[in-house]
Amino acid sequence: MSSTAGARADPAIRLQDLHYAYPGPSAGQLPPWALAGVDLTVEAGERVAIMGPTGSGKTTLALTLLGIVPQSTGGRIRGRVRVLGMDPRTTPVPSLARRVGLVLQDPESQFLMTTVEAEVAFGLESLGVPTHEMPARIQQALDQVNLAGYEVRSPAELSGGQKQRVALAAILAMSPEVLILDEPTARLDAPGARQLQAALDGLQRSSASTLLVISNDSQWVAGYADRLLVLVAGRVVADGHPKDILANAERLASWGLAQPAALALADQLQRAGFPADFHDLETALSHLSQWLPPAPAGSA
Repeated sequence: MSSTAGARADPAIRLQDLHYAYPGPSAGQLPPWALAGVDLTVEAGERVAIMGPTGSGKTTLALTLLGIVPQSTGGRIRGRVRVLGMDPRTTPVPSLARRVGLVLQDPESQFLMTTVEAEVAFGLESLGVPTHEMPARIQQALDQVNLAGYEVRSPAELSGGQKQRVALAAILAMSPEVLILDEPTARLDAPGARQLQAALDGLQRSSASTLLVISNDSQWVAGYADRLLVLVAGRVVADGHPKDILANAERLASWGLAQPAALALADQLQRAGFPADFHDLETALSHLSQWLPPAPAGSA
């Protein structure tokens, strides 16, 4: 038997004592660490959410995983960083982008082309995908985000939510091994957020991608993520199952985060003696309907 038989695959992401500080405003001035000793291991195929107050280092962490920090920003960095076995500090960003996808909170900053179809095709061209394979991959990606029929529209003409979905489609078409999304539901309504979840589920079924979602949408995180990290002042202060972390309203408030409405309702019902155990509003309504008396006959 080979000595490697049965060996566990390397994690998709591994950070050890990661510190990073942006360049100071002038020579000799050392700003505080934006990331202050982050230790993190994400296994291949995991679905991880990261929450934290403004300025906690969430976006900086995402940019570090893609090498934009520090290659484009400069600044001070120390510790160990590995993404799919690569060191983002030294691996060229275009090489990382072939395997690691990033959808920013502001999708317009990623647009380069004049039509939706061309925008989705751009990443495929950079990967060297044969021309005859592109139409099917473009169509599949647009179908996943419910933008079929928008191929010749200009991204500039679309709504905020539609722009977000175009940026996501462009990344989905590339089938990244690691997908990082920065506040993906910020411009989406409830149906759009559910559609996003379905698209990400489809990506994981088809390619077993690792997903890292930065989001303070606690309700969406509670229903989607398998694991939740909370980042405060550049440090990981919590790491565990979303339901366990989000159930503690007082601790969330101390971090400047809100508890999901469904969990807050469940907590109040449990205090009143009802056996409430749910994390989303649809399940909450189902529970409540069991306890309410039937409507009188003939009522509207």
